Amino acid sequence: MQSSLVPERPLVISPTLAATIGLEEAVMLHVLTELMAHRTLLPRDGLRWVELTQQELSDALPFWALIDIRRVQKSLLDLGLILLDAKAAEQDDGCLYAINQRQEQASDTAPIPPAPAPVAQAPRAGASYIPSNWQPGEEWLRQCRQQNIPEAFVRDLVPGFVMYWRERGQARFSWGNAFYKYVLREWRSEQSRRGMAELDSEMSAHWWPSQDALTILENAGISAGFIEDAVPEFVLYWRERGVSSGAWNTRFIEHVRRQWARYSASIHHDTQPRRIPDDWQPSPECFEILRLAEIDEGFARGKVSEFVLYWRDTNQVHASWNTRFLQFIKYQWARRLLDAPDMSISHAENQSFIGKGQQEPGAALRRFTDRSWAE
Repeated sequence: MQSSLVPERPLVISPTLAATIGLEEAVMLHVLTELMAHRTLLPRDGLRWVELTQQELSDALPFWALIDIRRVQKSLLDLGLILLDAKAAEQDDGCLYAINQRQEQASDTAPIPPAPAPVAQAPRAGASYIPSNWQPGEEWLRQCRQQNIPEAFVRDLVPGFVMYWRERGQARFSWGNAFYKYVLREWRSEQSRRGMAELDSEMSAHWWPSQDALTILENAGISAGFIEDAVPEFVLYWRERGVSSGAWNTRFIEHVRRQWARYSASIHHDTQPRRIPDDWQPSPECFEILRLAEIDEGFARGKVSEFVLYWRDTNQVHASWNTRFLQFIKYQWARRLLDAPDMSISHAENQSFIGKGQQEPGAALRRFTDRSWAE
């Protein structure tokens, strides 16, 4: 008598069959057998075929989505327990199903054909099910360490990985390779979560840069004392602006690098205006410039005391006393040329004045008083 299945009909699953081929596969095999028992069969090639549509399968297996039905169906096909023939079906979305067991071998009292043990144990050549006590090999742990993944992180993923694949009941050629890919994916997700956690971190009065940030700055040649002194200023700056979240370590590295560059430049090129010291002397570069201008060095050195006395009496501050001294010497040297237009100067002075080109006093005066370079 032909009848249809109803959702309330109980499913009787063989424990031995479920342990052999997997729980999901055993459920589908039982449902297919029940459907075949209540439908018209099509004998062919020694097998009993039944035509089922996708909707009929979904109605018979309401606890699975269509994608899960196809997944378990493919697993039964790979195990060699069922056969499909979509071309022979009359409907477009229908398919002919058959239990892969000849009619002469089938028992009238056994609604579910037993699965051959060798097929279930080895669904594919070289593939195997994951055991409950599976652990990754040393070569896979070594590859994880090469990716800078902590071993504790890897070990924590093992139980969930084993449970997931045992519940799916699928066989694989290499569980180590599957686990390695799974660890890489989870580690990237963990790194992303850590980055987001840093972005969401609060700036507090007790904030301190991470050890990684300190190491990066120290490797850049920045002294540890300078880094520590920069922390209070950095914390105060962002707390006063009311910014509660951000990539603080990255911002701190950028801040310290900028401050260190300014500090290093200020050591070599001080731009702070100051009074001239009592013992001030021009730098060697200053005398080199005067020599290039063919100004006698002895004349310039003789004017240092007068220069220092003048600026100390005026009590003015300047950022560069060398520049002031150059201007002062050039002015004094030009006045000296004006005071001696007849060229009646001593040989010692004349060798600086005439120079190599035997130039006229007027031309020399214009050259010394030229200020076009300062425009």
